[in-house]
Amino acid sequence: MSSYIDTIVVGGGQAGLSVSWHLKQAGREHIVLDRGRIGDPWRNRWDSFCLVTPNHLCRLPGFPYDGDDPHGFMLRDEIVTYIERYAASFDPPYRGGVEVTRISASDGPGRYRLETSAGEMQTRNLVITVGTHQHPNIPNWGDALPAAITRLHTRDYRNSAKLPDGAVLVVGSGQSGCQVAEDLLGAGREMHLSVGNAGRIPRHYRGRDIFDWDLATGYMEMPVDQHPKGHAIRFQAHPHLSGRDGGHTIDLRQMALDGVRLHGKVLGVEGTVLRLADDLTETLDAVDRFCQDEMEGIDAFIAKHGIDAPEEEVVSVDWQPTPEPPEIDLAATGITTVIYATGFHFDFGWIDLSVFDGRGYPRYRRGITDQPGQYFAGLHWMHTQGSGLFYGVGRDAGYVVGSLIGQSAS
Repeated sequence: MSSYIDTIVVGGGQAGLSVSWHLKQAGREHIVLDRGRIGDPWRNRWDSFCLVTPNHLCRLPGFPYDGDDPHGFMLRDEIVTYIERYAASFDPPYRGGVEVTRISASDGPGRYRLETSAGEMQTRNLVITVGTHQHPNIPNWGDALPAAITRLHTRDYRNSAKLPDGAVLVVGSGQSGCQVAEDLLGAGREMHLSVGNAGRIPRHYRGRDIFDWDLATGYMEMPVDQHPKGHAIRFQAHPHLSGRDGGHTIDLRQMALDGVRLHGKVLGVEGTVLRLADDLTETLDAVDRFCQDEMEGIDAFIAKHGIDAPEEEVVSVDWQPTPEPPEIDLAATGITTVIYATGFHFDFGWIDLSVFDGRGYPRYRRGITDQPGQYFAGLHWMHTQGSGLFYGVGRDAGYVVGSLIGQSAS
């Protein structure tokens, strides 16, 4: 027997909780279903994880950051506490430990039918807030690694002590890959890093944090439809930088000087040998150009608006790759662990509704689909850069709830 609820929110992270806050403000009956518990997506990060956005950008609806370090960066456990405090501040109708296994159209009391671990449910309005980091990307050559090599995704990394002794290879140099590599290097590990295409951005430039410049220039508020890269920006890796120890720029060339062995992209595995692309020099140059373009854009904005900002001389790190064989012999280099920092992919196959494009990504405009009463929230660049951040997720949630209420009243 099905239970009927006017509105169901699937996913209990910051997006789902933000939707719930707006629904409660409007006095709308609803429930939030979450397969885990509040804060789990953050609780399950590695031990030294912290935000890369400054604390003052944490602006969940009705609950802006209220700590004493607005320009600092919350650590993992502080983020979990922030989320838990947020939920406690308005007591959402939250049900943890409930997994939704299938969603389909319904000819019953609601528009939509949900099959869950707690039984069947029907609803008139459905908001999906599960995000796109649903399954880790594992390289297709991963299964060919020798059985003696420990392999794991950054999703499952916690700290150096949980890995076997020996050198470590991190594959991928986006935010997660670089931060995990720094963490392991700081723990005294011999480190190797296979460099990918993610760019880098400066932590601070001309007197401000890079995200404060994003606010000042309007980039944080730029609608995705106006972005030079269009909707493709939704699927690109985040540029690398760190919030650790007060925040700092991550420069791959400096990492090399600090002791990290940099390599080109991994192409395949033959026995104990990883075959590498001969692209390290080209990739490092592209990463540097990305950063240079970012700084030149800020310079142009400062000049155009006559902003009083200190001049800053940018000193390039003087390190160049030396010719090496296009391979890594895991046995010879003592590498015992390979960590995949290769991102995630989405899987909405459990939602049997006609709201997805050819690649299985939702079709929507600002979270609103063409199906009556069906919405998304919390997706990366759903509307602006802030959509997937604590900064803008609440505003997007409010927009979705406003549409939901308006359509329900019509």
